[in-house]
Amino acid sequence: MDFIGENLLTILILLPVVGALAMLGHAVFWKQESGLKWITLGFTILNFLLSLFLILDKGAASASGFFFEQNVPWIRAINTNYHVGVDGLSMWLVILTTSIMPIAILSTWHAVEKRHAAFYIFLLLLESAMLGVFVSLDLLVFYLFFEASLVPMFFLIGIWGGENRVYAAVKFFIYTALGSLLMLAAIIALYYLHATAMGVGSFDYVTLLNSMQTGNLVLTAQTGTLLFFAFALAFAIKVPLFPFHTWLPDAHTEAPTAGSVILAAVMLKMGTYGLMRFNFTLFPEASREFAGLFIVLAIIGIIYGALVAMVQPDVKRLVAYSSVAHMGFVILGMFSFTEMGMQGALYQMLNHGVTTGALFLLVGFIYERRHTRAISDFGGLSNVMPIYATIFVFTTMASIGLPFLNGFVGEFLTMLGMWNSNALATINGWNMNYIATLFAGTGVIFAAVYMLWMVQRVFFGKVTNPKNKGLADLSWREIGLIAPLLFLMIYMGVYPAPFLNRSKESVVAIEQRLNNQAGGSVVKAEIKSEAAHY
Repeated sequence: MDFIGENLLTILILLPVVGALAMLGHAVFWKQESGLKWITLGFTILNFLLSLFLILDKGAASASGFFFEQNVPWIRAINTNYHVGVDGLSMWLVILTTSIMPIAILSTWHAVEKRHAAFYIFLLLLESAMLGVFVSLDLLVFYLFFEASLVPMFFLIGIWGGENRVYAAVKFFIYTALGSLLMLAAIIALYYLHATAMGVGSFDYVTLLNSMQTGNLVLTAQTGTLLFFAFALAFAIKVPLFPFHTWLPDAHTEAPTAGSVILAAVMLKMGTYGLMRFNFTLFPEASREFAGLFIVLAIIGIIYGALVAMVQPDVKRLVAYSSVAHMGFVILGMFSFTEMGMQGALYQMLNHGVTTGALFLLVGFIYERRHTRAISDFGGLSNVMPIYATIFVFTTMASIGLPFLNGFVGEFLTMLGMWNSNALATINGWNMNYIATLFAGTGVIFAAVYMLWMVQRVFFGKVTNPKNKGLADLSWREIGLIAPLLFLMIYMGVYPAPFLNRSKESVVAIEQRLNNQAGGSVVKAEIKSEAAHY
């Protein structure tokens, strides 16, 4: 147990790679595909169970306030380390990743028709890369995992996707890779700035942050702004924040069901996580200076995503555009710079992963039966698939923020945090924070409109298409697959305290860093208090 505790994060990262190698050997030497899905499922379930140690075994916090931390030399010539750790900001995202993967695997049980070994290998490698993103505390290691996650998803979309899969895969890769190259340039710049100030370069996040807090590394306003935007562009594309969102609907529409679930539930969160982890703490002055820009773009994304979703003829594309709107709420809460708003943003990341992941699963279920996602091809499905209709409507209610379901908590905290924010100025007696909250609130109304209108056309009325009359309702496998997500929708809506309590101290530390840039001691005190609380 001591070995697991000391190396838990490394085990979580490497176990999927071991699974991929095991499957490769199985496919090469035994030349059988029958057991591949079971091998993949076994490794993802084991990884999920191990990730629960992050909650059950609290461990000891390091001096920097991170848990399960490992920091060992990697490339000595450039002073970069394999440095990983988790805190309240990243812990739930790690568990979200490990819990979604078995569900994604089960969703492909009868859907993969070709190259089974490669498909499951790419899924396992994708899990490893995503986990690496959330636990990396060395900027170079973070960048490598951030970029590595693109490769498996590129192949998952490009090989096993829909009719326009190659176009969607290339668009996804170009958008995200180009933005990331600017982040790499900024990481290298920070390395040399630290070398100039301290005599030795460093990619280590904790080292860079400490140097800034103690005043040993001081960035000019211009330098801080350039570095802020270099990081922010890479993360904004990944979110995606308007107007960098155009790759998302194509990627979602063409991706296989498992790819859409992972993309919505986990990969989009890599962008919002990066903004909170790196932009807010390394560049607090630039974050506050340009908060208004991001708030405006978030509001545009909320309203634009909702309006475009209304006119979508494809159910999957409608859900994809709803992601643009939901992630706009996350950005809004983050840039409120209030504890309540940032807590709401982090909670909404988890909510979106649960509800939108469930919606993509449900769309995949009906696509396997009808091989179409066009809303006009359905109608009256509640008459022939009552269990499916009930679960879909319930998930829709969670997505639009019905009270006592998870979506309500995140959106309510986000808007309440924005209402009490000082991020925007008062112009001619008008408090722009109030105005921003009111405009964002219209997105909740629009979400109810496009989601309920879609539900009405798909599930209610008479069965007008004879092809729908003989559709089979959900199997026990499919019900069991969606059941954990339904449970989380209720549990997170009724009792959010366990999630919010674990993330509170990390959020407070970020808030202090943003509101008191020179107060390094304040931030350190908050991080230490998190260690005691944890």
